[in-house]
Amino acid sequence: MLSTVAFELPAFLLGLLFGSFLNVCISRLPDHRSISKPRSHCPNCLATIQWYDNIPLLSWLILRARCRNCKMAISWQYPAVEMLVGLLFLCCFNDYLGSRFNAFYVPHQHTTSAPLDGLLAFSTLILGFLLIGLLVMDWQTHTLPDAFTLTGSLLGFVLICCRAVFLAPGEYDIVLNPRHSLRMSSPGSYVAKGNVFMTGPEHLVLGRLLAILAAASIILIIRWLYKLLRHREGLGLGDAKLLALIAAFLGFWPAVLALFVGVVLCGTYAVVLLLRNKATAATRLPFGSFLSIGGLISALVGTSVIAWYTSLL
Repeated sequence: MLSTVAFELPAFLLGLLFGSFLNVCISRLPDHRSISKPRSHCPNCLATIQWYDNIPLLSWLILRARCRNCKMAISWQYPAVEMLVGLLFLCCFNDYLGSRFNAFYVPHQHTTSAPLDGLLAFSTLILGFLLIGLLVMDWQTHTLPDAFTLTGSLLGFVLICCRAVFLAPGEYDIVLNPRHSLRMSSPGSYVAKGNVFMTGPEHLVLGRLLAILAAASIILIIRWLYKLLRHREGLGLGDAKLLALIAAFLGFWPAVLALFVGVVLCGTYAVVLLLRNKATAATRLPFGSFLSIGGLISALVGTSVIAWYTSLL
């Protein structure tokens, strides 16, 4: 028990530090400001925040959520984001630790290699970090910066290419034409019959590239149809890039699940606003925030939900 905590606590503390960095990205990227200069400062009095007032979670509590210099209230967003990222690091670490436990103590159970387990945990970590940031940014500013969406999509695809390196022999291999296929047995001959295979790495990499393009196309088609019917903008290009980001890390069907969850949540939020007379049919909603929540849910339980759904068919 003590040895486990000795590893979990550093993972959580490291997550808090990355959460603090994510808060900097959230406050600056939508305005196209540098995330490195100037140093962190109070947005009201512009006083530089000293290191002892910039300790994740702890400083916010000690200062009682107020600036030391001007006493302006500090938003609860800062500790909330830090806590979420800290918990994300902790969950990913525990998932990796659990997979390694199974590999050592359940010898007859099929387990993946340590590098692949580490790569999967790292991918979930990166995706969660990006989605938490995009969730807050779109809620506050209705923007989804390319620094997160496009860069994240590229990073997700690179990680999938790395994952393809660690596939076991035969894993993800598929038969393209299992019936009545023809294959040349010699130059000019089509007599011999056989199957054409796509190797696991080819299947994984090319399939994920198609998933990214298909996911983005869904949003683009909906956006085009809405503009054609309503003669005004509906979904933004940032939403298409965000769904492509989710597909890059998780695949096509988990991205579709994220889209479904996002639509349901956003629709529910819109109905609540309409009933309370706080919105009209033309009110702009932060759909990217709800899509980010859908992505987080899909990353956590998407595989189980999709498996359950397909079992009903």
